[in-house]
Amino acid sequence: MVNDPQQFGRVAVMMGGSAAERAVSLRSGAAVYDALKNQGVDVIAVDVTGSPIDALAGIKVDRVFNIIHGRGGEDGVLQAVLQVLGIPYTGSGVMASALAMDKLRTKLCWQGYGLVTPKWAVLKTADDVDGCIAKLGFPVIVKPAQEGSSIGMSKAHNREELLDALAVAAEFNCDVYAESWVTGKEYTVGVLDGVALPVIRLETPRSFYDYEAKYNATTTQYHCPCGLVEAQELRLKGLAVTACEVIGIKGWARVDVFIDDAGQYQLIEVNTVPGMTDHSLVPMAARQAGIGFEELVWRILATSLA
Repeated sequence: MVNDPQQFGRVAVMMGGSAAERAVSLRSGAAVYDALKNQGVDVIAVDVTGSPIDALAGIKVDRVFNIIHGRGGEDGVLQAVLQVLGIPYTGSGVMASALAMDKLRTKLCWQGYGLVTPKWAVLKTADDVDGCIAKLGFPVIVKPAQEGSSIGMSKAHNREELLDALAVAAEFNCDVYAESWVTGKEYTVGVLDGVALPVIRLETPRSFYDYEAKYNATTTQYHCPCGLVEAQELRLKGLAVTACEVIGIKGWARVDVFIDDAGQYQLIEVNTVPGMTDHSLVPMAARQAGIGFEELVWRILATSLA
């Protein structure tokens, strides 16, 4: 247990990045920076606009609180740089970060372990659309495999919409796949140092929990307590912890899960650098567990000492 902020040394909160989630990362980073500063930590804010090596040039830091969402910060690249430089950091290592950032590879790992995730079909070109329809039917949700915050995602109800969704997702220069639409209730589970936080149920009047619903809408509802009976919530928490362990995730993360209308638990994805904005889910779950925002930030930073 860390009680003295001096034990952390000088901390760089690395934020921003050049991925599509830059704006969200800057909001998260500002909140994390303020929380650490308020607790007496020697902290500096580092806005990464290009190479993380250049961003750290000439700066002496003892550890990094990584709050860069998306590619370049959440996919193993920054983690590899920091390991080469010998700087401890929050969150998962190179391998787990790279796997978790790639939703397709994450699904393959979970499937290999026997965990349930919705059926999917890879869409490399428009020629793959008819095979996808034969395999999955409609509706489906189309995703770029290496983007977060629901960026580039679209729901498709017919062939024309599927082609349009493929075109949108393909703009993000990574693998694209369609996933069977899950009818049921959506949940998210924060995991802090190997322990699951209270489960949150998400509810939005939009077609799905998209970028607008996550960061701007006032109509999104967050249910915490989530409404599950104790045995169900414990099962969901255990599933989230296992899902993280399979990928090799350390420090903290957030796992997204559906419970479909048949009662099947279906894993969707895992985020290794979750949001820390005023709309973010891990701080919300932590509050339900009696952990305030500043304490949460402190505890995440403390995992970097390991």
